[in-house]
Amino acid sequence: MLEAGDARFLTEIGMLAAGRGDVTHADTIFNALRRLRPDRAYPLVGLAVARLNSGRAAEAARLLQDADLADPQERAVARAWCGLALQLAGRGAESRRALAEAAALPGDGGVLARQMLGLAVDMPNDDA
Repeated sequence: MLEAGDARFLTEIGMLAAGRGDVTHADTIFNALRRLRPDRAYPLVGLAVARLNSGRAAEAARLLQDADLADPQERAVARAWCGLALQLAGRGAESRRALAEAAALPGDGGVLARQMLGLAVDMPNDDA
């Protein structure tokens, strides 16, 4: 069983590779995390970021479009990043649809999508 701290560490290393567009190394790390955490969006996002940073936005979009995540918050994250990948691939209408789907879902992915669409984002009230 992979501990949460170990998963975070591997994710950070994978994101370093993804940030450089190093698909080979990012794939090694994030495909392993995907097998260990199939219900989470972050391994798919890591795979997609590597492709985005290597100029392969259409491939990143395909990865995220195929995501089958049951949890609405995880699905929102994948759909928001899919919207970004579709936009970078020049598929604006599809991007807006993916972002609209994500914006209707809860969690950080929904917030991200609403921000990307220029919609109002509910902010927590710190005075309460």
